[in-house]
This record gives sequence, structure tokens and C-alpha cells, in this order.
Amino acid sequence: MCDQLDLHNQFGVRYATNMEAGDILLRRGLLDQNQLDNARGSNGDAALSVVDRAVDLGFCSEADALQAIGEELGLEFVDLTKADIDLSVLEGFPHKIIHRETLFPIGRQDGHLIVATSDPFHLYPIDEVSAATGDPVIPVLAPRDEIDKLIKANLGVGSETIDGLMEAKSADDIEFVGDIETDNSELSEMAQEASVVKLVNEILLEAIETRSSDVHLESQPDGLAIRYRVDGILHSQPIPPEINRFQSAIVSRLKIMSRLNIAEKRLPQDGRMKLKLKGREIDVRVSVIPMINGEGICLRILDKGNMSFDLRKLGMEEATYNAFSELVELPHGIILVTGPTGSGKTTTLYSALLQINRPETKIITTEDPVEYQLKGINQIQVHTKIGFTFAHSLRSILRHDPDVVLIGEIRDLETAENAVQASLTGHLVFSTLHTNDAAGAFARMTDMGVEPFLVASTLEALMAQRLVRRLCPECKQEVTPDSSSLAPDFPVDHLIDGKLMEARGCRACRQVGYSGRMGIYELLVNNDEIRELAHNRANTWDIKQTAVRCGMETLREDGWRKVLAGTTSAEEVMRVTKGDQLVASTNLRAG
Repeated sequence: MCDQLDLHNQFGVRYATNMEAGDILLRRGLLDQNQLDNARGSNGDAALSVVDRAVDLGFCSEADALQAIGEELGLEFVDLTKADIDLSVLEGFPHKIIHRETLFPIGRQDGHLIVATSDPFHLYPIDEVSAATGDPVIPVLAPRDEIDKLIKANLGVGSETIDGLMEAKSADDIEFVGDIETDNSELSEMAQEASVVKLVNEILLEAIETRSSDVHLESQPDGLAIRYRVDGILHSQPIPPEINRFQSAIVSRLKIMSRLNIAEKRLPQDGRMKLKLKGREIDVRVSVIPMINGEGICLRILDKGNMSFDLRKLGMEEATYNAFSELVELPHGIILVTGPTGSGKTTTLYSALLQINRPETKIITTEDPVEYQLKGINQIQVHTKIGFTFAHSLRSILRHDPDVVLIGEIRDLETAENAVQASLTGHLVFSTLHTNDAAGAFARMTDMGVEPFLVASTLEALMAQRLVRRLCPECKQEVTPDSSSLAPDFPVDHLIDGKLMEARGCRACRQVGYSGRMGIYELLVNNDEIRELAHNRANTWDIKQTAVRCGMETLREDGWRKVLAGTTSAEEVMRVTKGDQLVASTNLRAG
């Protein structure tokens, strides 16, 4: 049974040629003749098979193609996201073969080693596995990206580099934009070694492919820890323990790419780098902080090619969208967007600016930092270290005759007063403020030192927002919730047939159950009654109660609407909002 050819014969396995594979897909109805001819005649990479080209051209999915070919060749197709993987078979398995051939051992059956591969036309590596392990092998088919995920999840990101596999990567390689400047020190030279460069590229590539917004490289007592923030949630990334001896070199490489001082390890440093991936420009903001066990690095990923600034697509309910769209057309006044860091405030403001960006409207922004460059809009980067602050830049901006001004954040009295003066002199001003809800902005501005009558008269609207994860459309499932597990303010009477959607997890969402994010919003539109309360220094609670009575829908209520619509889960809404039990709200019931 150790003879691989005998094994193939026993299990009905045979090899297929590239041309024959195309015929199988045609016969199975996955391709028509024109699509097959296109796949065979594609000008793509000559090393790609007909199946690879058909998948790249969007004619069929890799899973469907492998399943069809496997049925014809006698090879089982395995869904790795649902399979019971026996990781004990990794012991003694040659890792170099795993990386070089993109295959993975998933278990044993009747004395045979079961190995998943994505290439039904190249089963000869199975012979190499059998020779290396001394076990007969049963090959099964699985999509390449699922095998890649299995490798990274169990061997760790960068494990290929650690094993010394320094072959050139595909066209997916990350390209660093800019010049590398070094000081010829030993640490600098180490950071430029090919293995370290490749290792850092692997970390960045994994972050981009998983749609991470941030990468955290943290120095722990037992070595380096890497975590990716995906859709607002941190996920630990397994890494091989051997990576710890590269820790200083990794930090130095990232510092060099960000044009930071690699010799300075006592003070925090901030920098940025620019990358290119498949023609997409990606900006990375880098923050380095000295910690007890070494330097910690946070990378903020700004993927320009993946960003879309469109108010329609942010998740606003129709009534909120219509009201906000009217507000951004006002001739003057202040519109504030509030919320914690990472709640999507900048995206909302950029979307609003692009909606009113016309040749007859001059828009100037002052930001720290400028995260995305917007065509047709004049953007200013502040530099607080040299005294060029929001307040300073705003005074200069008003001499450039703008119609609309965006201030990245109102942080102090001087900036707040300048914003008020700009609105009083006929400008529409957008900005952000750190408050927990919309009503709290009145008190926050007053606490800064702005006169209450100016706050009351210039603030036209306040939008509080949070981000919740969208349920994966491929795997979300309908359930009957236990009423005792629901929040006290959840509108149970609005459930359709007593059902809710909840997260499940599948291949498309990497078993998380969520894919992407959307906003939940609380829009407070100022009116005479609220202006009087603000003028009289009323507390935030009274202003919120009045706004709700006048029709404002709270963050919690907007979240419940999205839960009832099946776009997010109740757990997500409870994660990012506080309950409204004490607010006399009737908006949802009336909706």
C-alpha cells in the first residue's frame, strides 16, 4: 500500500491534464464553449491552469470546479471550514512541503494520511509526502484560499519565511513606495535582510487581505504578539515561536519604512508609509511606543482603493438620510458629528462633502492627519509641533473665501470660537466632537468656554454615530430568541413571526459570522425649544428628552431597526450602545 500508484488505483484516482480539466468543466455545465475558449486563450500567467483562468475570469468558483473535477477523477472534495481537522498529524510533517506545494494534512483514516491539496493536476507532491512521512497518503481537494487560511491559522503568519522559503512571491507582492534610508548600523543592516523584509511584507499582506483597519505588534514577556482589528474587533494572529528572535529586526524594518529613528527607543514616534498592492495605493500610519518589554507598534491601514464615500451606503435609515442631506445644503451654521475614535465620523463627513462638492462651491478642510485625498476639495494638514493648529489654520482659511469648512476636530476653546465665528460670517462648518451622544455636544461646547447663546444659535444639527458589524449575507440564520436574553428595551412586539437573524460563520466570512460594518445614527436637529434649553444651560438629559419628544431616534433605536431588518445582530447593538430604558421613546413604535 506504500506504493503511491497502487493507492491511486485503489481509490479510483487518476491524473488529469490541463486540457482535460477544461473539458470536464464544459461537460459539467460550469463553462460554456466560449468561456472555455477564453480560459484556454487568456493572456494571463502562462503557469496558470485552465481552471485557474476560469476562476480568475469569474466564470465559475474554485470550489465548484474542484468538486466537479474531483468527482470525475475519484478525488473527494472537502469543505475545510466544516471538516474536523486533526492537528496532531502536523507532528513530524515536513513544513517546507506545506508551504511549497500549498497542501495541508488534515487527519488519518485506516492507517492512511489524508492531505488536502488545491491542485488536481499535480498529485506528484503526494508521493513526496508519502516518502517523507513513511505513510500512504489519500489526497483530497480543497480551495487554495482555505488551505492558506489553515496554514496561517496553525503555523502562523510569516511561517513560510521562518522556514527559509525565500522564493519570489506572485504578483500579489506588496510594493513599498519611496526610498529606504539607513544609517549602516548593525540593526539597520539586519532590518534589510531578505528574510526580514519578506516577513514584514507577509504581516502587512495578511492585514490587507483580511480587511484589517489596524495591526498591533506588541512586545510581551514571552515574545512578540500580533493582533489584527477586523470590523472593529481584535483577533489574535498565531505566529511561530521562532519569529521572536526577529522581533527587533521587524520593528526596525517598520521604522525604516516609516522614516523614523531606529536608534530612538525611549520616546514615542509617529510616521507613515505608502504601499502598492495590485495597483491599489495603501497608506499606513505608524505609531511606535516604548513599553516595558520592548517597543509596541500600531499600524493604521488606510486602503484608498477599498474606500467609498457615499452617504447612501453608510447605513442611514431613509428618514435620517433625507434630513441629513437637507442639512448639508444649509448656507451657514455648524454641523457636528460625535462619537468615539474609530466610529466612522471622518467617513460620514467626507461623504457629506463629496455630496455637496460642486464647481461653484469652495470647500477647504483642516485635518490632523489628512487620511484620504478628495478630488476637488482643498485639504490642509495641521502641524501642532510648529504651532500650525486647527485654530491657526482656520483663521487663514477664512481669508481664502470658502463656502464650506471642515475642521478635523474641535479640541479647545480657540478652535471652537473660530468655528462659531466662521458660521456667524456665513460659512457652513463641519467638525467632530468626542461626546457619547448628540445632546451632549451642547454641554461640551459650553464647558470649553463658548457662550451658551452662541452655541444655541450656531449649532444646526448634531449627529452621534457608532459602527456595528453586518451579518454575513451568506450564512446568517433565522432563530427564535429567548425573550429573557434580549435587552429590556428591545421592541419584541415588532418581531416578525418572533424571529431574529443571528451570526453563524462560513467560508465567505472566515467563520466570524459578520462581514463589513455600517453605521447606526442619532440625528438631533436643532429647533427653538432645544435652542432655549441650550441658552439656559440645561443639562444633557433634558435636551435629549426634548429631542426624543420632537422626533429624534436614539442610537439604540436605530440599532434595533437594523436588528429587526436582519442586517445586524442584537449582540452588536448592545456592544456599542447603552440602553434607553429611561428615555420616553415612542419613535420605533410609530415607525
